[in-house]
Amino acid sequence: MHTETLTAVAGRSPAQDPQPTPPNAHQAPATAALALGSAAALTACGGAGGDAPPPPPPPVAITDSQAARFLAQASLGATREQIARVRDLGYAGWLDEQMALPLQPTRWDWLVAKGYADIANRNSQAGFDSCAWRKLLTGPDTLRQRFTLALSEIIVVSIEGLVNGGGWKAFSAAAWLDMLEANAFGSLRTLLQKASTSTSMGAYLTFRGNAKANAATGTLPDENYARELMQLFTIGLVQLNPDGTPQLLNGAQQETYGQDDISGLARVFTGWDLDLAGGNTQTPDFHRRPMAQVASRYETGEKKFLGLTIAAGTDANNALTQALDHLYAHANVAPFWSRQLIQRLVTSNPSPAYVQRVAAVFANDGTGQRGNLGAVLKAILLDTEARGDAALQSTTAGKLREPLLRFTAWARACGVSSASDAWALGDTTDPATRLGQAPLRSPTVFNFFRPGYVPPNSGIATAQLVAPEFQITNESSVAGYVNYLQRAVAGTLGDLLPDYAALQPLADDAAALVAELNTVLAAGQLSAATAGSMTTALATMTAGTTGARTARIQAALVLVLAAPEFLVLK
Repeated sequence: MHTETLTAVAGRSPAQDPQPTPPNAHQAPATAALALGSAAALTACGGAGGDAPPPPPPPVAITDSQAARFLAQASLGATREQIARVRDLGYAGWLDEQMALPLQPTRWDWLVAKGYADIANRNSQAGFDSCAWRKLLTGPDTLRQRFTLALSEIIVVSIEGLVNGGGWKAFSAAAWLDMLEANAFGSLRTLLQKASTSTSMGAYLTFRGNAKANAATGTLPDENYARELMQLFTIGLVQLNPDGTPQLLNGAQQETYGQDDISGLARVFTGWDLDLAGGNTQTPDFHRRPMAQVASRYETGEKKFLGLTIAAGTDANNALTQALDHLYAHANVAPFWSRQLIQRLVTSNPSPAYVQRVAAVFANDGTGQRGNLGAVLKAILLDTEARGDAALQSTTAGKLREPLLRFTAWARACGVSSASDAWALGDTTDPATRLGQAPLRSPTVFNFFRPGYVPPNSGIATAQLVAPEFQITNESSVAGYVNYLQRAVAGTLGDLLPDYAALQPLADDAAALVAELNTVLAAGQLSAATAGSMTTALATMTAGTTGARTARIQAALVLVLAAPEFLVLK
């Protein structure tokens, strides 16, 4: 029996896992979602004698808590408006509506409109945090913004590492996020192409200006991007089964690549540099263009890696195409990406069967397309492990919400605005005084936390589970988060202003106030004991005036945002 689990470490009481639910013991919410999201009923040929098939069962109504749980996985935070939309459209219908929303004005354009393209900002990061937070907190395409964040934590670029990118760090970082956003529901192959020619990635993983080997000086091509492209962005370190588990040979895991593969692939990434044709670095415009080739730096000789030989004399663009096509076709890509995306959105420890179901959609979206990220996203969020009720009783399901998502959950639920449109949050990475995390400010290419992180000497380790977000969770960050949220809730963060008007009518009734926040913020997952303790505490506070109600609302928000059942979402 586990004495501690993912939820117990965060403060919940452990409970026995339920027995697996038989396939048709109840209507799986994922299949119910498909029914709710589709206007077409299934039809089939009649059985013996040509009898018409029985009518489909009526759609299963989605509760407010179920809708909020779905939004906690699929968006940057539930709101009453979005909860109603999910209930009206169904899970699949809501996803379709969100995916059909047009792209919103870019972070880049906001920076330009606010005057940050002035040459005085060439060597600063000014404006980036504001344009990044603005999208996270207010973008109407909340699904796209949520998935853009997930992608940015897998194909990692950090503004702190853009030291060799020709300046204009804020614009380089904004261009990177804008690129991820524009391709979030498209092909992973296209995304890899754009990443591999991006000035942001070229600067961050140091292959911008990369030159071919020089026998006279003994220099070799920079291997940084070639290594991380394989290890982190496509195939991983070990050969995988279709369900994401390691392949074993005589009981041992098998490596996917070796040093010769890194060296061979690095030769592909020579000669790439900033495209300054018709311009210079006095304006940031070059960051919106893919890198260009410098012929004198490009390795024209033969290139070999992972069983592929790119013939000598192949031009740089064709060599890049062949290399990326070869990596993209690797059997590891589907399970490697599927598992990490599930971890970012739904649960830290997906079952192998869950990974395999999603990987199958990655391999073929039903139309023969491979790597359709929009289809993969829908498969993840509509799967029975995401929508089923079994996870709510499990001690191993769910994930610790990363600090950034805790903050956006509050901000979205409470309609945060910036009267000046400055969004003056700044860098929130200090764990002692802020969130310990900020958009595109990872300390390394391995993101803020690694997908396989196991907290040492913990019940999570004993249960042989992983808990990525616990890598940035410690005494300092826990206290820093609560203190920072108190300031946010009180409306004293920069120029951010929360709107508590909708909560005012509930504030005199402590139980009603807790119930509302439990639904919208915690997806109905606060235990009766936790909700009761909060209600008792709030009932001791003065009520009956606008100021007293506001104080109750602020206290209730802090209590919910610090509760274990909010922090660990199932």
